[in-house]
Order: sequence, then structure tokens, then C-alpha cells
Amino acid sequence: MSYADVNGISLYYEEHGSGRPLILLHGGYGTGEMFAPILPLLAGGRRVITVDLRGHGRTADVDRPLRFQTMGDDIAALIGHLGLAQADVMGYSLGAATALRTAIQHPDVVRRLVIVSHPVRHDGWFPQSLAGFDQMGPAFAEAMKQSPIYEVYARVAPRVEDWPVLVGKMGTMLRQDYDWSAEVAKITAPVMLVYGDADSVWPAHIAEFYALLGGGLRDANWDGSARSVARLAILPGHTHYDIAFSPDLAAAVIPFLDAASLEPPAPMGQ
Repeated sequence: MSYADVNGISLYYEEHGSGRPLILLHGGYGTGEMFAPILPLLAGGRRVITVDLRGHGRTADVDRPLRFQTMGDDIAALIGHLGLAQADVMGYSLGAATALRTAIQHPDVVRRLVIVSHPVRHDGWFPQSLAGFDQMGPAFAEAMKQSPIYEVYARVAPRVEDWPVLVGKMGTMLRQDYDWSAEVAKITAPVMLVYGDADSVWPAHIAEFYALLGGGLRDANWDGSARSVARLAILPGHTHYDIAFSPDLAAAVIPFLDAASLEPPAPMGQ
């Protein structure tokens, strides 16, 4: 259990296991504890670093708006603080947006990138999700006090009274329009996209995001020689709200993280 003084904040993180580093980034209002059900699976043979994003959990808020771009800088700075040249980065929902911005803004520090349940454009969310973002204000903050997410926040946050501030900042950020499609080309790491088959993101948008990464654009050939290095997993029976806790998620991403190479095999005869 440690803090890194990076980018104007004191960022809380924990380390589990040993081996190649994997940074795990939780969803909105959560903490690194969100991954507890699958942490033993991910930490087998690798060094897993869970993070409480700025304003979340044990990482105290500061007097700045929440921005995906700023949180991406936070994670790049954490990688440097840990003395790492590179790390694998995996994020869910809010954490996925943070992971994506890290890889766009600091491509050299990300070895492999896993995006779980987040679109590359604001309109990739279903209308119901966008309507939910519109509700994130004082009344939502009060209602959320009955949730398990708030129970964890109230137990670990350095200033519990900052809860409505976090909810307000999250709502402001999540309501802002964005389209990072053109910036995806800046990513140099192999990328895996993971969604539930009943996720909060349009299936057509998932396919579009995958195509931006070079996936699903043509037949891969019988020997796989025309296959993209990008990966896509649709996990059956999962929604946006349960995918991060499922062993199915760990089973999907571990082969991607562990593969010695993701380059397509050379065509026969070469």
C-alpha cells in the first residue's frame, strides 16, 4: 500500500504478485478493490498494480476538474514513479478511458492495452447510459449512499465529505462530448477490446472501434497470416455492470497479456 506524488496529487496504489507489470484501473466511483474477485487470477505470474484514480477511494481530490486526459497523465507518471520503462495497462469503464488516454498521450510507456467496456466516441454509449450521466448531481450523490460503492468510499476516502464533489465532477466530465477516433492511430501497443454481449455500448460502435485498430477489416486467411494484432472479446451473459468482477474477463485477457508475440504468422512458404 503506497502513494505516488505525481501530477499534483498523491496517487494511491497497491502491488500484488511479481513478474511483468500490469496496471489495473477501476470504474467510476470505485477503487482498486473492484478487481478483488479476479485479482488472484491476474496476479498469478505477474506484478499487478491496482490504482485509486484521482478523487476516488484513498486518492484525495484536488481543486481541479476531472478530465480523462489528466488521469492518463497520472498513470504515465505512476509508471515513471515505479521506475518502469513500460507496463501493461488494463482499465474498465472510467479506467478504460484513462487507459486509452494513457496509451494515446504516452504511447512509449504502454506495452499492451486492454480496454473493457468503454467507447472511443461519446455517442458510442447507449442513450440510457447517456441519460444516466445527465442525472449525476446532488440527488444522485445522496441516492448512491445506499450503494456498496459508497460503502467502500466511506470506509477508505480521506475526506468522506467530498463524495458529492466527486459525483458532481464525474457528471460534468461524463456529459462532455468527445471523439478520440483519429487519435487511436497514436497508439503503438497491441490493443484488446472486451465487452459484454449486453454492455452499455452499441455493438456497431464496438465493431467500428475494432476496425480503427485494424481488426475485422478482411478475412484473416486460412493460416491467419492476414490477422490483425488487435483482439476483440465479447463475453456472453455479461453486462457493463458485472463484467469487471467475472473470471471470464481474466480468462479472456490473460492469453493476450501472456502471448510472446501477437504478430500474424508468416504466410506459408516464407
